[in-house]
Amino acid sequence: MMNRLALIVTVLLAILVASPAKGKETKLKPRLVVFTDIAPADVEPDDMESMVRLMAYADCFEIEALITSVGWNCDPYPVEWKAYLTRVIEAYRKDVSRLMRRSGQKGFLPLEQEDTKQKMGYWPSADYLTQRAVMGSVNGGIKAIGENNDSPGSALLIRLADEDDPRPIYVAAWGGANTLAQAIWRVKQTRTADEFRRFVRKFRIYTITDQDMAYNNRMNRAYSSHMWLRQEFADDLQFVWDEGAWQEQCELGKRHWQQHKDNIQGHGVLGGEYPDYKWGVEGDTPSFLYVMPNGLSDPEQPVQAGWAGYHERGISPDSLTTAWNSWQEPVRSISVGYKQRFYPDELNDFMARMQWAAEGRGNKNPQVVVNSQKGLSPILVKAKPGQVVRLDASRSSDPDGDALSFVWWQQPEIGDMRLSIDGANQAKASILIPANAKGKTFHIICEVHDNDPFHLVAYRRVIITI
Repeated sequence: MMNRLALIVTVLLAILVASPAKGKETKLKPRLVVFTDIAPADVEPDDMESMVRLMAYADCFEIEALITSVGWNCDPYPVEWKAYLTRVIEAYRKDVSRLMRRSGQKGFLPLEQEDTKQKMGYWPSADYLTQRAVMGSVNGGIKAIGENNDSPGSALLIRLADEDDPRPIYVAAWGGANTLAQAIWRVKQTRTADEFRRFVRKFRIYTITDQDMAYNNRMNRAYSSHMWLRQEFADDLQFVWDEGAWQEQCELGKRHWQQHKDNIQGHGVLGGEYPDYKWGVEGDTPSFLYVMPNGLSDPEQPVQAGWAGYHERGISPDSLTTAWNSWQEPVRSISVGYKQRFYPDELNDFMARMQWAAEGRGNKNPQVVVNSQKGLSPILVKAKPGQVVRLDASRSSDPDGDALSFVWWQQPEIGDMRLSIDGANQAKASILIPANAKGKTFHIICEVHDNDPFHLVAYRRVIITI
């Protein structure tokens, strides 16, 4: 009886200490799967860099799977390279107690509870991440799909999609997405058409270029299983093919490399695993920045500009399939422009988190409240032509007591009409809706910075429907 009582008390205490601090965001994290061709630093270091950053944001994503797979530098994927993924997880194990202080977390949920639904602000245990780190497809290309290509990764994807969970599963392909193609192929063999369609519709995918092949074969689009996914499931699988944001991420990282050296490398055990760049810096990072729950953009709506740039649906670089992309002008320049605009805030945010990893203290982001509405979800406003829409962010606050500055701006790609914002640099703003705006929708962003040395940012999107 005493042992049973002790077990109950232990579980209750775990629930108590692992809950986010009072007043914090309590919604569920977005579900995230990563395909990584992680490799030795002398081969390609950018996956290690992106994996370190992902661990610094483990409180923002429900990391459902970390799957090693084929990439430009490895087809087939060397099994021994999975050790580099393990190294980053073990570094996280040593830093997570300090990272947890950022949200006031005192301990971890029991592993069986971590395997269910995680709330925003919860830092998972390294044991949880270890059991989610598995091998995916060793061989690349559409020809590898079939009876001999099942893997622990494809089996895990099937299990995740079959869970009783309405949230979509966002797949970030740092390497090839061959493992997802295999899971889809396997399910197609055993389920009805309706069941199969529901399975496919659980996934959203963001690929960093097309790496389901070796680099010297990269222009042979028909080789890749990605083309098959776009051709066969164009109406059911949201597919973002990044040929713009990731290159800009690389170049901006090189341009700001001294800040990486000063504020990321060597900061905490995670920072000790952050290697020097070879070709570019963190080229894979846009794939999960796209899903970042920071109030700026909704990954269900790729047309909303965010830390991964901007995308429109159109013809793909293969000239045969359609996807969400930004490889052609003028969309490419728009997307690159957003990457350049947001990059200083994105980097400052990462550097601030690495201070937490190293010291267990640091700056926290402001909390934006617009028209008395807290949280991260967009503010929905209905208005009429000629009406003045008033937006009030004066109840926004900073957990560190820092002074706040405000900027209201419009994303002009949505709505096809420029609005004039009165008080664009004040806590309160007003917008006169033009008389000829009937039927249009406008997107206004409230961007708030604190005055800490990192000038951390928070956002809130306001969607005005006329």
